[in-house]
Amino acid sequence: MRKRLTTAVIVYFIYGVFIYLYLYFLTDNTIPSNYEGTAVDPKTFMNARELMLSEEYSKIKNLLFFIGIPLEWFIFFLVLTIGLSKKFQQWAQSASKLPVVQMALYFFWLSLLVTILTWPFDWLSYKISSDYQITTQPFNGWIRDQVMDFFINYVLMLIIVAVIYSLMRKFEKRWWFFAWLLSIPFTLFLMFLQPVVIDPLYNDFYPLKDKILEEKILDLAEQANIPADHVYEVDMSKKTNALNAYVTGIGPNSRIVLWDTTLTKLEEDEILFIMAHEMGHYVMKHIYVGIFGYVLLSFVGLYLIHRFMNIIVQRWSNELKVTNVSDLSSLPLFLMLLGMLSFAASPLTNTVSRVQEKKADLYAIELTENEEAAVETFQDLAKYGLSEVNPPSLVKFFRYDHPTLLERMLYLKEE
Repeated sequence: MRKRLTTAVIVYFIYGVFIYLYLYFLTDNTIPSNYEGTAVDPKTFMNARELMLSEEYSKIKNLLFFIGIPLEWFIFFLVLTIGLSKKFQQWAQSASKLPVVQMALYFFWLSLLVTILTWPFDWLSYKISSDYQITTQPFNGWIRDQVMDFFINYVLMLIIVAVIYSLMRKFEKRWWFFAWLLSIPFTLFLMFLQPVVIDPLYNDFYPLKDKILEEKILDLAEQANIPADHVYEVDMSKKTNALNAYVTGIGPNSRIVLWDTTLTKLEEDEILFIMAHEMGHYVMKHIYVGIFGYVLLSFVGLYLIHRFMNIIVQRWSNELKVTNVSDLSSLPLFLMLLGMLSFAASPLTNTVSRVQEKKADLYAIELTENEEAAVETFQDLAKYGLSEVNPPSLVKFFRYDHPTLLERMLYLKEE
């Protein structure tokens, strides 16, 4: 066991060193020389201090992202190999004979342990965002959101893992298929509830206060044949200086939402471009494409988890202290595989998302007929979010579900 733990620590350390060297010494995030001095060159819309902060902040956040992703996998591996998962199972079984209660207790202890071990990392990310004035949320507000996150995620994940492990016990070879079938209505239900139940727990949403601007946005919606009565704004300025807008929900609960930071920091024509972009997603039904993609990937993912769990438990049962796939003690293995497969699939999902975002950008240009506003919008997104205009390739593939700001400005110029 010590040998495997030592190997895992060494591999994690080597990985961290590679990521550090890649981000700080092996990549060049400057724009191609033939674009220097043009609208896509950050030197034309950022001052020297903003350029320095953007480069520093982007590298630190990217480093934290790549180091933080495998941290949970390592924790799950540690919980398995030192026998703590087995202990959690025994404690839960001694506390109650009801399988649902056992799962609730086991999963609470596991979730609490992972939260405690990853909390310093989360705090560091919050502290860095605060130091660079991206995050404006006070520490007590951040803690409140962290606690709320814990319990919301605990309840939702408890429902999921309780159903999955019940299926494992009843259908040893086909549990993954039935879990996939049940995941479809559950996902749609959550998407339906999110705008009206979950999101308001974190922020206040209300119809756009600027009625003149709302009228102009609704005029755009009418041109796009979108049935819309309201545009919503959310009070994100209590938490961030970054800019954003998005479409959320499905059916009658779907909403187009503007952050209030976007309203206060952008000009009207830039806001209209952003709204036209979000309308493009609606018109092209990207949310339903996303749902279909999720359903397809979850089918493949659950099957692979089923196969990998069987192989791993058969070969390394003693080392992992797991005697059967359906034991509660195998949950860290399930979650570790889920995280690994999700990360492995992210280049594919991000690529599909970037294609959709490009189509929405081009739709917005066609609807607003204002290319200048589009370019200024992207410049402001980079400036207020301290975002890299031309990030390294690994960062783009694993982190960017939108085209890079360099790409967005260039393909608008090419149209």
